[in-house]
Amino acid sequence: MSARIGVVTFPGSLDDADAARAIRISGGTAVALWHGDADLHSVDAVVLPGGFSYGDYLRCGAIAKFAPVMSLVIEKAQVGLPVLGICNGFQILCESHLLPGALTRNDHQYFICRDQKLRIESTDTAWTKDFALGQEIVIPLKNGEGGYVASEAVLDELFAENRVIATYQGGNPNGSYRNIAGISNKAGNVVGLMPHPEHAVEALTGPTTDGIPFFTSVLKSLVGAP
Repeated sequence: MSARIGVVTFPGSLDDADAARAIRISGGTAVALWHGDADLHSVDAVVLPGGFSYGDYLRCGAIAKFAPVMSLVIEKAQVGLPVLGICNGFQILCESHLLPGALTRNDHQYFICRDQKLRIESTDTAWTKDFALGQEIVIPLKNGEGGYVASEAVLDELFAENRVIATYQGGNPNGSYRNIAGISNKAGNVVGLMPHPEHAVEALTGPTTDGIPFFTSVLKSLVGAP
C-alpha cells in the first residue's frame, strides 16, 4: 500500500486539489485533512498547500497556526513527521515556529505570477532527496507576500547547516534575503517552499515536470524509514 500523504484544507486554500493530484501522480495516496480535524487519520506525511488561509487576516498564516489540525501537525513534526509547506503553507510553518524567519510583502509591492528558475541547494531533506545537488529546475511562483526575511544570525545558521533547500535564479522575484526560496528545519523533515511544485507535475499543464521529485522524495524517505 502506498504512503498516505495528508493535504490540509483551510478556509481560503486554493491549491489543495493540485497538491493531492501531485501526490497521486507521484505514486502516493492523497488523504484530505480539514482544518478543524482533531485527527491526522494515520497519514505518513502532510502538505500544507498554497492559498489564503483565513483570508490572510492579521498576517499570512497567523490564524491558521491556531487551527485544531495544526496542533497535531506541530506535535508530530517535532518528532519526525515529514511536512511540506508550499507558499501559504510556508508562511504557516514560520508562524507556527516550525521554521525560523518570516514571509513579508514583496519588495516591489506587487503580486507576482511567473515560471521561476530555482537551484536545489540541499538534497538532505525528506522532500529533496530525489534531486541532484545544484540541479536547476523551473516551477511556477505566485505570491504577494513571498519575501523571506530573518536576522543575519539566522541566515548564517541556515546556510552553515545546509538548511537552505532552494534559491532563486535569474533574478530575485520578491526581495527574499539571500535569494532564499525554501528552507528546512534542523532535522530535515519540515520544508517550506515559496514556489509551487504541485503546478509542475504534468507536461500538459505545467511549464515542466520538475516539481515531481519533491513528492517522490518523501515517498522514498517513508519507504526507507524504520
